[in-house]
Amino acid sequence: MDTLTIEVTDKRAYKLLKDLEDLHLIRVIAEAIKPRQRLSEKYAGKLPSEVADNLQNHIIQSRKEWERSI
Repeated sequence: MDTLTIEVTDKRAYKLLKDLEDLHLIRVIAEAIKPRQRLSEKYAGKLPSEVADNLQNHIIQSRKEWERSI
């Protein structure tokens, strides 16, 4: 059998999954997956401060180039 990864977008889907499991149509392997972590929290402190400052300056400069008239 195939293993699929799904994302539940509505709490009502859990009952449907349970019903399918009761009918022996599917088998639920993991009942709960930890909530998504915000990218800002996930990558906080990963870059050295000098690199982060250079990157931030580059982003600011790039945005200013888009704002100028041609």
